[in-house]
This record gives sequence, C-alpha cells and structure tokens, in this order.
Amino acid sequence: MTDNALNRCPWSDHSPLMRDYHDREWGVPLHDDTLLFELLVLEGAQAGLSWATILNKREAYRAAFDGFDPVRVARYEESDVARLLANPGIVRNRRKIQAAIDNAGAFLQVQEEFGSVDRYLWRFVGGAPLRSRFAALAELPATTPESVVVSRDLIKRGFRFVGPTICYAFMQSAGLVNDHLVTCFRYAQV
Repeated sequence: MTDNALNRCPWSDHSPLMRDYHDREWGVPLHDDTLLFELLVLEGAQAGLSWATILNKREAYRAAFDGFDPVRVARYEESDVARLLANPGIVRNRRKIQAAIDNAGAFLQVQEEFGSVDRYLWRFVGGAPLRSRFAALAELPATTPESVVVSRDLIKRGFRFVGPTICYAFMQSAGLVNDHLVTCFRYAQV
C-alpha cells in the first residue's frame, strides 16, 4: 500500500502539508511545554480561519514569535506588536497577537504553579488520551464537556482566545483526545 493509498481522516486530503501534519503530528500525545505553547498560539490564531491557512503560516509564526519561547514572548512590548502587525507571514490581527503575548505570561504562571503546562493540561484527561470512536467527520463535536472545563480554567487563569471550540481543537492536535476516525490508519497508532 502506498502512502497515498492509506485510509486517512478526510480533512487531511487537502494538501501534502495537511496530510503530513495528520500523519505525523495530529493526535499524537504531546508533553513538551514549548510545543504546547506553539499549538495554543496557533489554535488561537486559527479562530475564524481554516487550519490549512495557519499551517501554511506556521514557519513564519515560529520565526516571528522567537520559536514560541514563552519567556521571550511574555516580554514583548508595543514595538513587538507593531513588528508583528507588519509581518505578512502571520495573521495580522491585533487582538490575536496581543492574546498570544498575554497567554505567554499566563502560560509561565501555570508552569510556576504546576511545574509544567504538560502536568497542568494532562490532569484534565486523567493523564491519558481520551479515545473517541467516530466513524465519520460529521460525528465529531465542536466542543466536549472536557473542552468546556479546560476553557473555563484557562480563562480564569488569564488566557484569551481559548473558548471551548478552540480548546477542543487544541486538545485534538495535542493528543489529549484521539479523534482520528476509527477507519483512519492513525487511530490505532496514537
């Protein structure tokens, strides 16, 4: 069976970049705080846009946001906001940019309180990925009770652009939940 003949989640068929993301990253349990911060920023940037749009801008985001180092991003000033607003490689939305900066500060506070954001997040799912059993994309919800709880807790801690839908997309991408369709070759792997 060739790589293109594998049965995948249908949303990944739009481009080689989306297919690669699906095959290598989406739904894989993530425990690295820097990568969790990256996903949190990117999922917030996605609000109102497609994931393909954000994925195509990912490298520009990495460069623009200092490799998603939350310590550096939390120190950004108005001159950094102006620099980011002038960067055509990212979504130039002041609210989303400011939210990323504010979220870096909140992220650091969570690290301080829990030792890591990884430890903080994974407690919402009991330390192991929640495993869905969906057979069709139409079955996937936009939110779950868990994403509502995560969203409320993040908002309480000062995070922005972390509504229940964004949190659920974040949980899917970070592997807190396995939402690969049961017919997808990645379902059993992750």
